[in-house]
Amino acid sequence: MNTSPVQMLWPTPILVRKFEDATAVNPELLRLFYRELGEQGLQGTVYSSSDDILVRYNHPALQALFGFISDAVFEIARTLNGAIWQQAGVKNLRMEIVGAWFQIQNRYGFHDIHNHGNCSWSGVYYVQLDPVQQRRQHPVLGALNGITRFYAQHLNLLGGAHMDMGNAYLQQSTFDVTPEEGVLVVFPSWLLHKAMPYDGERDRVIISFNAQVHGEQGNKAFEYGFH
Repeated sequence: MNTSPVQMLWPTPILVRKFEDATAVNPELLRLFYRELGEQGLQGTVYSSSDDILVRYNHPALQALFGFISDAVFEIARTLNGAIWQQAGVKNLRMEIVGAWFQIQNRYGFHDIHNHGNCSWSGVYYVQLDPVQQRRQHPVLGALNGITRFYAQHLNLLGGAHMDMGNAYLQQSTFDVTPEEGVLVVFPSWLLHKAMPYDGERDRVIISFNAQVHGEQGNKAFEYGFH
């Protein structure tokens, strides 16, 4: 039992998992996405599809990937909420993907700081990009080439905040994920993040998604704080 009087509140969980079937599935996804892009390929620096690829494409590769994604979302959601679900008597949970899309970037294309709405969990799956060591040798971007950067929830407070050694734990306000093909990252939908500029021989191709998790008898776990 933790006897410390210090309580660590409101954690920021991030799950990183490798898809074992990526070698077989990723080439099929690339063929599907570049078919939509057309014969001319990527024009400009970033292409984003509409967020209904699971509706538009009844494809075995997508079905296999999103089976893996579903397991990962339940894993992180259960880790954070398992005790609450049990206390509230939640039964027959179901996960719903409310949006899924792919994005292709190159030639210093990036996706600026943002978060996601209308969901509890979001994620990014890396389908294709240059190997890590090759990206890091870029003469301009270096180790930041194509990474995904997450920003702490207190970031908006730091602009005018006092800093000393007493709040040193707040001063590291970013967390970088180094992408690799076949890796999935799941994170809270409210967490600010950014796809840093990417330049490589191969396009950086990702799939992003938004997910909701619902209980059979609704989604309210606590009484409202009116009292």
